[in-house]
Amino acid sequence: MTRHGSDERELRDGLLSALRRLDERGLNRGSTGNLSLRHGDGMLITPTGMGADDLVADDLVWLGFDGSLKGRWKPSSEWHFHQALYLARPDLNAVAHTHATHATALACLRRDLPAFHYMVAVAGGDSVRCTPYHLFGTDALSRAVVQAMHDRKACLLGTHGLVSAGRDLRDAMKVMIEVESLCQTYLAALAAGTPVLLGPAEMAEVIERFRSYGQGGMAR
Repeated sequence: MTRHGSDERELRDGLLSALRRLDERGLNRGSTGNLSLRHGDGMLITPTGMGADDLVADDLVWLGFDGSLKGRWKPSSEWHFHQALYLARPDLNAVAHTHATHATALACLRRDLPAFHYMVAVAGGDSVRCTPYHLFGTDALSRAVVQAMHDRKACLLGTHGLVSAGRDLRDAMKVMIEVESLCQTYLAALAAGTPVLLGPAEMAEVIERFRSYGQGGMAR
């Protein structure tokens, strides 16, 4: 979890542990994915071209929002949209990107994930939007990600993959895992027929219920 004054060693260890969990769950492969955490006036991010098995905590790169760099490696080639999200969304402190199989399959169809199931609301709205295709590591992709994630915690990247974000690493990982599972179920539903979608009012009720769901909500 990213907090003001958090120990950087703890943040580095947590980031590396999260990257390895993505591999263990089959959500990431090799060097395709990347993770970051807001830290100070910048972010800690995974280096480009290196997978979880290749990394130690000191390999993570600190990239300042002013372009300053601390580390022995180059940052992920996708650092542009990580930085763009942090600058546009003060509420987000962790960003994850993978080529998770089912989310990527839906992204290759250039389709949003609609409100076919109430748990779509885990990403903050009544859909998970899909961006148009843009070359990785470009400002065009960064702008598309920020737009698609307006009032959301996830988006699909057209013909590319999945991005999730949250108030901390746990939140971003939870959204990543849930959206990938939802994409798998949606693709299965599409293969069987035409899924029935929940309407805006129904999804608004779910989103409101989620605000008090879990241990942080009222006792039941």
